[in-house]
Amino acid sequence: MASIAAAEGGARTLLLDKGDKLGRKLGISGGGRCNVTNNKDTQELIRYLPGNGRFLHSALSQFGSREIVAYFEEMGIRLKEEDHGRMFPVSDKAKTVVEALVNRVRQSGVAIRTNQAVAKVLYGGGRVSGVKLASGEELPARCVIAAAGGKSVPHTGSTGDGYAWAIEAGHTVTELYPTEVPITSDEPWILSRELQGLSLRDVTLTVLDGKGKKVVSHEGDMIFTHFGLSGPAALRCSQFVVKTLRAGKGPVTVAIDLFPDEKEERLAANWGTAARSEPRKAVKTLVRQKLPERLVPLALRLAGLDADAGVANVSKAKWQDLARLCKALPVRASGTLSIEEAFITGGGVNVKEIDPRTMESKLMPGLYFCGEILDVHGYTGGYNITAAFASGRAAGTAAAEASAAARESVISRP
Repeated sequence: MASIAAAEGGARTLLLDKGDKLGRKLGISGGGRCNVTNNKDTQELIRYLPGNGRFLHSALSQFGSREIVAYFEEMGIRLKEEDHGRMFPVSDKAKTVVEALVNRVRQSGVAIRTNQAVAKVLYGGGRVSGVKLASGEELPARCVIAAAGGKSVPHTGSTGDGYAWAIEAGHTVTELYPTEVPITSDEPWILSRELQGLSLRDVTLTVLDGKGKKVVSHEGDMIFTHFGLSGPAALRCSQFVVKTLRAGKGPVTVAIDLFPDEKEERLAANWGTAARSEPRKAVKTLVRQKLPERLVPLALRLAGLDADAGVANVSKAKWQDLARLCKALPVRASGTLSIEEAFITGGGVNVKEIDPRTMESKLMPGLYFCGEILDVHGYTGGYNITAAFASGRAAGTAAAEASAAARESVISRP
């Protein structure tokens, strides 16, 4: 996106990629379908970018979800809206999006060089002067846009190369951490794989610190794994697990509300009523009518109920204990999977050191940043790609304008 904007802005543009083909990470996004954006207005997009989303207000105002949708449809890529505003190509193939963008890059006159790793960005005279490749070749340039990504999903080429370039220019790189990543737990019933593979729909996950104070809540689907919790709701909570543990406010608990639309008192009363109407039923049989079958043994064990006992022997207090558990099933969180296994990298180049209108460094003229290399991150659902497209567009447009101004300055000299 940055190279297209730069070239279409009149700049002589070279796109360097250390991989053997362009768009590798884009090609696996959205489960291989490429969730190109989310159909929300600027303020809502920012709300779903909890990692410094406000920094992108200017960029998103210029090139937000509506503009992104129009951009792709102008290239002949029809999009469709799915749940929660997610926008996908009608083809359901990320390849469609990648090919359209690569074709646009070529049509814009951008020179492309793949298998060209950048060793460092060159600086001189208080500004950018070019780049040096791993091969030793030096390429002069008045403007350099670093769109090297973070450290997540490294097999696509995102191995954190760009942070060193930023630091050498005097920038601060804030602490890196995994976001949108599965949560790990050392609960015995997690490690025993008792619930591995069990999916829960439309539950609410709440992250609690060591004092039992709510940190954040997210609704959605989740799945139990052999190491902890995954699925959309867990991924959204993950960064808060990391931050709370790093702040020394652990131990952290993730409480699962299995019935977000039911009050605890009503849940307990319903079980009590059912027990009175069918007093000969076993506890596990009655509870199985409400809970997923695989979850019943654990829930009854944690609530202190005998699975094989008759419901007539269960007290009102015990039904309340079970209801309370179902409204906040506690899972002790030991952390998350690594940053390499995360979908998104938290942290990055400090946005206080970047001009939000142009994405240009405030410390080193001619150096621009866009995408995940910045300390900006969002939830899954098209928000991170939107941030990347918006910042890339802003950086490319501004770099082209700066290049044009430099050329005019040279021409106008006596």
